[in-house]
Parts: sequence; structure tokens; C-alpha cells
Amino acid sequence: MTTRANRYDAVRMNREMLSSMSPPTWRWYLLAAVLGAVVAFGLYAFTVQVTTGMGVTGINRPVMWGIYIISFVFWVGLSHSGTMVSAILRLSKASWRRPILRGAEAMTVFSISVAGLFPLIHLGRNWIFYYLLPYPNQRGLWPNFRSPLLFDMVAINTYIIGSTIFLYIGLLPDLAVVRDCSSGWKKKIYAILAMGWRGSAEQWQVFSRGSTLLACLIIPVAVSVHSIVAWDFAVTLVPGWHSTIFAPYFVIGAITSGVAAVITLMIVIRKLFKLEEFLQPVHFDNMAKLLLAVCLLWSYFYFSEVFTTWYAHKPIEWEIFSFMSSRYGIMLLIMMLGNTIVPIIGLCFRQVRRSLPALLVITLLVNLAMFIERFLIVVPSLSHKNIPFIWGSYTPSWVELAIMVASFALFFLLYTLFAKFFPILAITDVREQEEVLLGSQQNGRTRLETLVKEE
Repeated sequence: MTTRANRYDAVRMNREMLSSMSPPTWRWYLLAAVLGAVVAFGLYAFTVQVTTGMGVTGINRPVMWGIYIISFVFWVGLSHSGTMVSAILRLSKASWRRPILRGAEAMTVFSISVAGLFPLIHLGRNWIFYYLLPYPNQRGLWPNFRSPLLFDMVAINTYIIGSTIFLYIGLLPDLAVVRDCSSGWKKKIYAILAMGWRGSAEQWQVFSRGSTLLACLIIPVAVSVHSIVAWDFAVTLVPGWHSTIFAPYFVIGAITSGVAAVITLMIVIRKLFKLEEFLQPVHFDNMAKLLLAVCLLWSYFYFSEVFTTWYAHKPIEWEIFSFMSSRYGIMLLIMMLGNTIVPIIGLCFRQVRRSLPALLVITLLVNLAMFIERFLIVVPSLSHKNIPFIWGSYTPSWVELAIMVASFALFFLLYTLFAKFFPILAITDVREQEEVLLGSQQNGRTRLETLVKEE
């Protein structure tokens, strides 16, 4: 009877955790159609840019970087926390991590893929993007190894490959579960993707070793990728950028936006697919504590940067902060509220950390503030460079805004498709946790019965 009950519970858990893969409804088709239409409009705007030239954008002298590079930095930062937090939680063996891993890892792959598009969009002559690749050719064209574009190309490709492998290796046991629950052509496709997984002791041993090795490798890769993005700015002599603190500052900012995005996605997934049994308040409480910690670190780094600039009071450097506070005062206020004041004060209270509506508002505000922070890094420093007679301004055009909005639509479209065709929860990890809890409860009852008999 116990075996049958356990088997029934396993089947029920599989069915509930695979609820996102149920046949699509008209609402799903409508959502996919709307997101696809926004992406199509972004492609139209990109076509206008390619056929007409970069003059259709708001990019000008001296502001040669605009919304494209701002979006690139934002999406690279957003990608960090998914795989990085997943790897750290795997290595630390935190038991509450299991329902969160898959959604975080998928977020990393899709956000870094979207980020990789923006350097190519920003090139102008997009059809010669292969000049960025260091390959031998008869024309003697070699890329400039001092160029940030080459840094970004190498870093992004490395991170995409590593994150995709990390996601796919974790999917293997769950793909086997989907294979066994499917029939017809779906069963054949998932059988190919599962790569012969049967759950033997040898396979689990190799899987455990591979997951641990990848988790150890992906953490330094994640840190190095956003450090390289930070060096795109720091290695220049532009006032406001040439700072040794930029690499750790960017890494902490990336983790802040990534953790906030993971919480946002988990709230949406929990509501849409009715996964309240698996994504419980304790998971959001722990993630909110992590967000509180990284917000405190980000505030410290930002305070250090502003304080040292204020104390030294170098005219060129301080002019940037003066211009930022006068011209972009409202954006600066939103950034400080979203990254420091609201999350730090709000997340100190347990009731807020366990309130999903409050967490949704806070995490959306954090990522809005992080996007503004990227804007305030790029635009004021370029528009107020060393010599006053070259000062300028920047206003994004409809082409840039359309492509930026399309990037968000593309991310959500990819995530929607992934949730429909692949398990959004780590089924085997969650079931393993349930079996461990069940085993501990049975052992506790056995010990209690023994004590009663002895008495």
C-alpha cells in the first residue's frame, strides 16, 4: 500500500510540475502573437536602420553610445544571477533552491542571447560582423585586440555556450520524465533530447560530477563576463568611467538585477501555472534576503564611488555628477529609490519578504532603477566630456526605442516557448527533496514508535 501511494504521489507531482507543458489555450496563442508582433516591429525598425543608415538613431557626437549599449549592459547584467545563483546554490547544497533552479538558468540563456544582439545592431555595417572574429584570411584583416567589441564577442560567446550546456545538462533527467509521459512524435523528439537517460546509478554519478564541475566553472565565467563589460568603460579616459571600482561595481549591479528578475519570473510562473505547492513563501523569503544583501553591497559601491569623487573634487569628474543631478535629477532619484531605499527598508520585514504583490512591485522597481543606472553611466559621461565646446545631448529615436522594446518582447517570447516545451521546474530535484523529507518523517515516526514501545 505504501509503495502504491508513493507511486501515485510521484505521478501526481510529475503531472503538476508539467502543467506548463499542457496543450496551449487561446490565451497562450494570444500572448505569443502579441509578443511576436512586437518583435516583428523591432525587426522592421532594424531594417529601416540598415537600409537608411545610423542617422535614423539619436546617436551623435559626442554621445556615440546610446540605448543599444545601455540595453546591452542591462541584459548582460540580467543574465548573471540566473546561472550564477543556481551554481552557488548547487555548490552550497541549499535544500530550498530546487524549485528555483530551472527558471533561473533559462533566464540566463535567453537574456545573454538577447544581449549578444545589441553589439551587432550597434555596428552600423552589420553585414561585416565577422571582422570581430580573430580568424586568418587572405586580405590580412585582423581584429583590433584592444577593441572592446572583441572583448564582448569572446565573453558573450563563452557565456552563451557555458550557460546553455549548464541548462541542458540539468534538463536531462527531466527530459527523460517527459519522454516517458509522452507518445507519438513527441516521445521520439524527447527521446533524442534525453540522450538515452535511464536513471541508472552510473548515470546519476556522472550527472552529479558533471553538474558540480560546471557549477564550479560557470561562477568565474559569469564574474569575468561582466568585468569585461565594465572594462569597456573603465579602460577609456572618459571622465566618470576611468575607475578601478567599475568591475566589482558592475558585477554586484548585475547580481542585483538578476536576483530581482528571478523573483519576478518565479512570481509570474507560480501564478500562471498554479505551482503554489512547489514555489512556497519560504523560497521567496530566501530569495528576498539574497536581494537585500546584494542591494546593500550595491549601495556601498555606489557610495564609495560618489564619496571619493566628492572628496577629491576633481573639476572634470565632479562636473559629471553636477550635470547628472541637474539634468537627470528625477532619474537619479528613481535609481536611488529603486536600488537602495525601497528594497533595503522594505525587505527588512518578514511580512514584505513573504508578500508576493509587495515583492513583485519591489523587484520591478529594482530592475527599472538598474536600467536607469546604466543610462546614467553612459549618457552623462559622454555628453559632458573633458572639453566644454564638444558637449552635447542625446535623445533616442523611435528606431532605438522600438528595438529596445522588441528585445524585451523577444526575451518573454523565448521564455514562454521554453515553458511550453520544456519543464519549467527541476522535476527530479524537487522529487528528491520530497523523498528526503518523507524519509526523515518516516525515520522520525519509527524512532518515536521505538521510544513508546521501550517505555
